[in-house]
Amino acid sequence: MMQTNFTIQTKGQGLYEFTDQVTSWVRGSGVLTLFIQHTSASILVQENADPEVCSDLTNYFSRLVPPANDPTMHYLTHRYEGDDDMPAHIKAAMLPVSIQIPVMEGRLALGTWQGIYLFEHRDAPHHRRVIATLG
Repeated sequence: MMQTNFTIQTKGQGLYEFTDQVTSWVRGSGVLTLFIQHTSASILVQENADPEVCSDLTNYFSRLVPPANDPTMHYLTHRYEGDDDMPAHIKAAMLPVSIQIPVMEGRLALGTWQGIYLFEHRDAPHHRRVIATLG
């Protein structure tokens, strides 16, 4: 078994691809598990050919779960960490915090248009940690 962690610098809400970092680390064959150590961000496999997919996903989830100061979110009580915090927790509860990807002969078994993304749900920049285990 191999383990490492990746740190992904974000600049606010959006998807941040880190496929290349993972690709350069994997060896051999097995199952790669990626787990994000945060409750206000997610991790996913998504299309990496057209950047509009990432912006559309970001926009969709922003409309689905607006900031806490939006009148439709008046019922939220967890507000002391900012108007983007509780909505970020809701988005992270809806999306994966861990994924598994087969690794075959040192290569990620991703589809042609697939990449690995951290989905940042907060407005401010963050350093996000993702734990990788290849077994």
